Amino acid sequence: MKTRLITREGFNQLKAELDYLWREERPEVTKKVTWAASLGDRSENADYQYNKKRLREIDRRVRYLTKSLEQLRIVDYSPQQDGKVFFGAWVEVENDDGIIKRFRIVGYDEIFGRKDYISIDSPMARALLKKEAGDVATVETPAGPALWYVNAITYQE
Repeated sequence: MKTRLITREGFNQLKAELDYLWREERPEVTKKVTWAASLGDRSENADYQYNKKRLREIDRRVRYLTKSLEQLRIVDYSPQQDGKVFFGAWVEVENDDGIIKRFRIVGYDEIFGRKDYISIDSPMARALLKKEAGDVATVETPAGPALWYVNAITYQE
């Protein structure tokens, strides 16, 4: 089960996507479907079939976004979070091999298309919660426990 949290920036992006799909893309695709349908035989009409499929995809995404935006809880930055890892934190970690990773802990709906974001539900994020700079986090992996050292924690205000 995914945690229904989101950052303010993530919420605004999802809302902007919903607005774009509903007010701009869907009306445009609807016009194309209507035009293609007016040409006659729909069974061999590629424009009709493609745009009808695209319309279904848009409607599916609009339903998902509408439902998600109602259920999500926005988590804003608080000065009390400074110095510890909480939701919305940018964290830099390092392992014994000297591999350094930097990422932000965000909600599930925000991780797509971003390689520097991880879900709050991921094993890494769960292991890092409430840690401070200099602490060691033990992350359970399929290969066994892995140790990561917290180098830095920052927040975007």
